[in-house]
Amino acid sequence: MAGYPSLRRGAASRRFDEYYRCYPVAMLPGPDRSHVTYGGKVILPPSALDKLTHLHISYPMMFELINGAASTMTHAGVIEFTAEEGKIYIPYWLMQVLALEPGDILQVKSADLPSGRFIKLQAQSVNFLDISDPKAVLENVFRNYSCLTVGDVFTFEYNDQTFEMAVLEVKPDTDSHAIVVLETDLEVDFATPVGYEEPKRQPKTSGTGTPIGAGHLPAGGMLHTQGSMSQAINYASIAPDSTAAAVGAKAVSSNFLLGGQKLSSRKTSKVPPSNASTPGADVTSNSQSAAMSRRKNGPQPLRLPPGKLFFGYELKPLKMKDEQGNVIEEKAPRFQGQGQTLRGGKKKDT
Repeated sequence: MAGYPSLRRGAASRRFDEYYRCYPVAMLPGPDRSHVTYGGKVILPPSALDKLTHLHISYPMMFELINGAASTMTHAGVIEFTAEEGKIYIPYWLMQVLALEPGDILQVKSADLPSGRFIKLQAQSVNFLDISDPKAVLENVFRNYSCLTVGDVFTFEYNDQTFEMAVLEVKPDTDSHAIVVLETDLEVDFATPVGYEEPKRQPKTSGTGTPIGAGHLPAGGMLHTQGSMSQAINYASIAPDSTAAAVGAKAVSSNFLLGGQKLSSRKTSKVPPSNASTPGADVTSNSQSAAMSRRKNGPQPLRLPPGKLFFGYELKPLKMKDEQGNVIEEKAPRFQGQGQTLRGGKKKDT
């Protein structure tokens, strides 16, 4: 027993190290396993579980996958032990990372990986930008993955689309350059997607569509703050000032500028209005005549002192007048409470 240190009590467990023929998950007999195809776990034969149990491999089980012919390496977890003896089924994206073909020999070793704290990813297509909440989507995707290695280009499916994501950086970064993504608080960062181009800023253009550069004036003359239409009609020379425009607008705002006209041949003493109604050069004379003839007994705005409420005007009944203009007083109220009947007899008092 002294010559076999691996059998002594307390000795370190041996490492699982086996060789299998590799095949994609799509070639595994049985129902479709999309969660395995878009995941980071492999399917091993039942004999592998028996060996792992005797070696006391800690959970979750992580494995180092090595393709010696192409000198490529990555890591993966295990989901089932239902493969045929001597075979291993892995997702297709893992076969691409390891440069494997169906039936190639793959070395599988047990591995101990640290729990991840940080990972930096890069989408391989700009279509990834269409996802409104990418971190929430990846949180759901990582449930099918046990570990990720720098250099992996894993795939996942979302909204009937397949996306590829490259692993650029992990922390903590050990010799294996891999981390465990299960049951850990993982910070995710994104690099610029492959093929993404920053939108180019369009140069400012003048009113005619000519680009305006530094020290360059558009065709047609000097550059002004007003629009090109106001320059073409020389609006500054014909526009009235603010005072005249306000007076003219006030003059034409009323529905009744002047008094009425009689149908008889008598001439009225009031001055007829001028035809000009647009505020312009003769707006002063028009506004003066309108101000003289403006009605003074129209409704006035209700202005109440602070703290006073208005509940309506006092009701004043209309008084009737005779031909001489004297007020006719009502002799008796119109309703005295006595009813009328169609019968000849008098109504009995109750």
